[in-house]
Amino acid sequence: MIPSLYARYLDERTDDKIIETLRGFASYRRLPNNQMYIVDIYVLPEYRNTGVAASLANMICEKAKEVGCTELIGTVNPSCKKATESIMVLIAYGMKVSASTENCIIFKKEI
Repeated sequence: MIPSLYARYLDERTDDKIIETLRGFASYRRLPNNQMYIVDIYVLPEYRNTGVAASLANMICEKAKEVGCTELIGTVNPSCKKATESIMVLIAYGMKVSASTENCIIFKKEI
């Protein structure tokens, strides 16, 4: 698959990586302390609730393990559109609330 413009942008401007499929994408970055941060997961509406998000997260999890990471991190801004759905996806994936502020809920999962 030819990288999207967004993938090319990430590669040029950040250290973030991206996994793209025809049904969605997920971006991620390695953090200190053996953590991998899932920055974004987007699934086309017609493929939601079909396991695509979990599949993308699993791919990130495998990449995390390859580089020695032991924990996945995810965040949700509770004031964003569809924040409840995002929280439900992270919980369904086995993530647990680790911390929160007014604008950010942090989830973690050991891998």
